[in-house]
Amino acid sequence: MAFTCTIPALPTIQQDDATVRITRWDFPPGAVTGWHEHGWPYFVVMLVAGVLRVHDGAAVSETALAAGQSYMRPAGIRHDVMNGSEHPIAFIEIEVKRPDALVTLPET
Repeated sequence: MAFTCTIPALPTIQQDDATVRITRWDFPPGAVTGWHEHGWPYFVVMLVAGVLRVHDGAAVSETALAAGQSYMRPAGIRHDVMNGSEHPIAFIEIEVKRPDALVTLPET
């Protein structure tokens, strides 16, 4: 069962090319992404401290994250994300479509 909410989280795509998709997500209190699954591994970087509630179809986990804190997840996990905070939150999501295409700068 998905989260019950009529407030959608607001995605703003900042970059979408053959290598990466970078999306800013803004969540009013109680907002949800809706059920989705990522086709690529991805990273999330919190812009505002808050509580993320994640529903995986069987259980709900709740994690408090600080501004600047990040995490990584593999592709293919179906989930729904809710802002469990009493204030708006935001994060940047970076989906890596082609890790081999990322440029590595030489060490200096």
